[in-house]
Amino acid sequence: MYGPGHRGVDLAAPAGAPVRAVAAGRVTFAGRVAGRGVVSVGLAGTDLRTTYEPVRPSVRTGDAVAAGAVVGTVEAAGSHCSAVCVHWGLLRGGTYLNPLALLPPWLLARGPSRLLPVTP
Repeated sequence: MYGPGHRGVDLAAPAGAPVRAVAAGRVTFAGRVAGRGVVSVGLAGTDLRTTYEPVRPSVRTGDAVAAGAVVGTVEAAGSHCSAVCVHWGLLRGGTYLNPLALLPPWLLARGPSRLLPVTP
């Protein structure tokens, strides 16, 4: 879900799963914020930055990463979902954007995504 009050999307993933950079760039932050592991990557050739949390970083601030490179692993602690998930964000400066805009249109045209469990 992306919208006011929820600045990103939640991607279901088990604890310990690898978290991969969506695009090539440079790590702008890798550490803890409010008890949660966070990785931020400035995307090469753009003014965009992606964020991933809660993640145990395997990279350091300043590291260059390729698209698909592992930047850390999913942490169970700190997840705000009912099940473990990765919160994926996208920013331009201080403005949050919909990170799904980074995905190719053909992937999004397959129908609605289910990013969180639907409970009755």
